[in-house]
Amino acid sequence: MPKIGMPDIRRPQLIKASIRVIGQVGMSRASVAVIGRTAGVSPSIINHYFGGKDGLLEATMRFILKDLSDITRLTLDKTTKEDPLGRALAIVESNFSGGQVSSDITSTWLAFWSRAMHDPALYRLQQVNEKRLLSYLRFELKRMLPVDEARSVAIAVAALIDGMWLRGALTPQGINPKQAEQIIGDYIKSKVPERFISIHQKTIRKSN
Repeated sequence: MPKIGMPDIRRPQLIKASIRVIGQVGMSRASVAVIGRTAGVSPSIINHYFGGKDGLLEATMRFILKDLSDITRLTLDKTTKEDPLGRALAIVESNFSGGQVSSDITSTWLAFWSRAMHDPALYRLQQVNEKRLLSYLRFELKRMLPVDEARSVAIAVAALIDGMWLRGALTPQGINPKQAEQIIGDYIKSKVPERFISIHQKTIRKSN
């Protein structure tokens, strides 16, 4: 039997190994044996903790989604509530920040998206992530736009995030965060009243 406390060590170790293996060889070749070898453990350990490859992929995506959620909260914490445009831009920024745009993570995201269409558990995770993003965006956009327009713009921004992210993930150069943030940011600014752009610019000047 595993020693007391070992799950807290083994589970993150195996999740990180799965991300690394998927990034190197792709989802179809990321077998339990390869992941176990990369993590330096017996494949039976993966079956013990996750019930097999599918359970490990689900746990891996939960790990990545939690990281994205944490990044979003931290990025928003750096903004002021008096600057709704700045906060909307921060939400966009968080989707192109840190490890979320590393080659291994993007490969895992692509595997997740392709599997989510056929796996109920992964589909639920995808829906949770989508609803969270739309909720964050709507909250800030409703402070600048009528409710119906805010909802439409939020959907468009979410689609732009997914599109820029997917386009970048499928190119040899990878995702260009600054370019993606600039394009999506310009779209948001084109939809909100000028006074919110002025507030955002004043906020930036104060922080510099």
